[in-house]
Amino acid sequence: MKSTHTIYLGLGTNTGNREENLTSAIVLLSQMSGSYISKSAFVETEPWGFDSSNKFLNCAVALETDIPPLVLLDMTESIERKLGRTVKSANGVYHDRIIDIDILLYGNMVINSERLTIPHPLMHKRDFVLFPLCEIAAEVKHPVLNKTIFELATALKESNEDSQNIL
Repeated sequence: MKSTHTIYLGLGTNTGNREENLTSAIVLLSQMSGSYISKSAFVETEPWGFDSSNKFLNCAVALETDIPPLVLLDMTESIERKLGRTVKSANGVYHDRIIDIDILLYGNMVINSERLTIPHPLMHKRDFVLFPLCEIAAEVKHPVLNKTIFELATALKESNEDSQNIL
C-alpha cells in the first residue's frame, strides 16, 4: 500500500487570463496528482525578482497524493507546458509567465537534489507564497526552519514593515 502525503503548491501567473490560468492549473493538478483538499484565495501581487508591468495572481493549493516528489515535479512541469509555458526561470533570472507551479512542501520531507529542493528554498522570503499558504496551512510546520507557516508569514510581514519604515 502506498503512503499518501499532504503537499502544498504555490501557483502564480502574470500573463493572459490570470484567473483562468490558475483555475486550469488547479483542475489539472487535481486530476493528475491526487485528491484536492483546499486552495487559498487568489491574491494579486507585484513581480518579485524582476521588473514587469504585469502584476501576478497567486494562490496556494493543498493536495493529497502518493506520487513520489520527482514524478510530481515532472507532472507540474508538464502542466506548465500544457498551459503554454515555454521557458523556466533559471539561476535567479525571472520573467513574465503564463503559469508557474512550485512544490512548496511535501509532507515533512526534506529533499536537496539537483532537480528539486523541498521545502522550497525561498518560500520563507516570499509574501506571495507565505500569505496564501498561511490561509490553508497556518499550523503546518516548515520541516527545516521548525516554525509554522503562520510564524514565518508573521515574521516576514514584520520585516517588510520594518524595511518600509526605514525608507
